[in-house]
Amino acid sequence: MPVVPAKPLLILLLLGLLSAVPGRAQTGGARHTFTRSAHLMGSHFTFTVVAENDSAGQRALRAGLLEVRRIDRLMSFWDSTSEVVRINRLAGVRPVAVSAETFDLINRTLRLSQLSDGAFDITFASADKLYKFDRQAHASLPDSAAVRASVRRIGWQKIKLDAAQRTVFLPEKGMRINLAGILQGYGLRRAKQVLDKMGIKGGLMNGSGDIYCWGRQADGSLWRVAIGDPDHPRSVAAWIDVTDVAVVTAGNYEQYFTVGGQVYGHIINPHTGYPSVGLRSVTIICPDVELADGLDEVVFVKGPTAGLAFINGLKNVDCTLITDDNRTLVSKGMKLNYYHGSTTMRP
Repeated sequence: MPVVPAKPLLILLLLGLLSAVPGRAQTGGARHTFTRSAHLMGSHFTFTVVAENDSAGQRALRAGLLEVRRIDRLMSFWDSTSEVVRINRLAGVRPVAVSAETFDLINRTLRLSQLSDGAFDITFASADKLYKFDRQAHASLPDSAAVRASVRRIGWQKIKLDAAQRTVFLPEKGMRINLAGILQGYGLRRAKQVLDKMGIKGGLMNGSGDIYCWGRQADGSLWRVAIGDPDHPRSVAAWIDVTDVAVVTAGNYEQYFTVGGQVYGHIINPHTGYPSVGLRSVTIICPDVELADGLDEVVFVKGPTAGLAFINGLKNVDCTLITDDNRTLVSKGMKLNYYHGSTTMRP
């Protein structure tokens, strides 16, 4: 699971959007495109909506971004007033009553933990901070005994939920939960619900690499999302034209350290306490942005072979993986458009 909330940005190739000034409209027939950005959840968010006029577009952008901000304050690992912080402060002391929203999201993360055999685990935050992902060469990994000790409090099965009282209890002192691995996706899902109620029929939301799009662009075309090349962060390896879907990416090429030439990224295996290895980038495509946000880390933890098999066993979910040795692997239903004659491998 990630120790920090930021994720690598996907490069967007939206028709007419590359030259757009945030907050200004791009015309396309009788409809217009409006864009606004904000710093939320420790990351850069950019929302784009298609609306009939400036008033409707700007009102929708404000409402969508405010919804993400509300969720961040409610469930942030860092905000001292959040419900997650209260749960963590009272670990080993007593259950904490929370909102239905927080309770339900935690409950869904536990179902994902069960489905993934613990590859996704919000109690990863219980581990001691042993790593510094500073893009520097380190002499060695932490002592194995220290790593084993750091993960003793990890375990999603330990979380006690009481649906009748709507409480969450961490039974051991020092236990902590962190929803960073799924919170951006959840925020985008809730923002989309807000925009639906406002009558916005098309848009694309990007939360630091978590992308959720629906409807069409102002000119009627699909949304074009490009997948970056880990070796060249501002270049494009492949792209897809999509709508009504989430495209979510996690990678180890922005937050990492190296030991003996091996890159260790920020996604930690909750079973071992060590950074996950074997993959440089994971992109998940599925209709549910919240689920996609969690699945990219599941695949990272499971590794190329088991991760790809896991995705192939799910309905309406696809992925593309870039391995440590620069192979591109795709799930059985994945279809990408590649630049420069890139090739892919299927199991």
